[in-house]
Amino acid sequence: MRTAVIRVGVDAAGELTSDRYADGIRQLRGLGYQVVAPPSQTPPGHRREIEVVVQTADPGALADTVAAAAGTAFGTDCTAGVMTFVSRGTDDDVLGVLAGFGLAGVVHRSSTPDGELVTVTLPATEQDRVPESRVHTALVSALNSEVRLVFG
Repeated sequence: MRTAVIRVGVDAAGELTSDRYADGIRQLRGLGYQVVAPPSQTPPGHRREIEVVVQTADPGALADTVAAAAGTAFGTDCTAGVMTFVSRGTDDDVLGVLAGFGLAGVVHRSSTPDGELVTVTLPATEQDRVPESRVHTALVSALNSEVRLVFG
């Protein structure tokens, strides 16, 4: 599973009081969500946004669930915003990046004198569908390791 960070706009209308905002955060935490939020005094209401950190295999579906839970907790129309991922350099991170491109592959790790080499084998049929450079760049960014892509 990957660790997703889902941003949620909680007060677009700027109507929440500081106390109600703090109570909404407490309610979400009480439901088991890991919430990262600025103090209730800042920023101004119309820009209030929280981040919810979740472990998930299906982040797309979870974003709507998190926004709905926030809507109930805050009593406002909450909207899911940008989603990012925390990467620890695991095979799950590799598979998650590949899934973002609609790909599935096989991960092999080996040691080199310069560090770790991650070889990702993808089906040859995918070589023309997704630009290799985009996949490679995303994997290197997620892993902070040397990555080789093999099509075959």
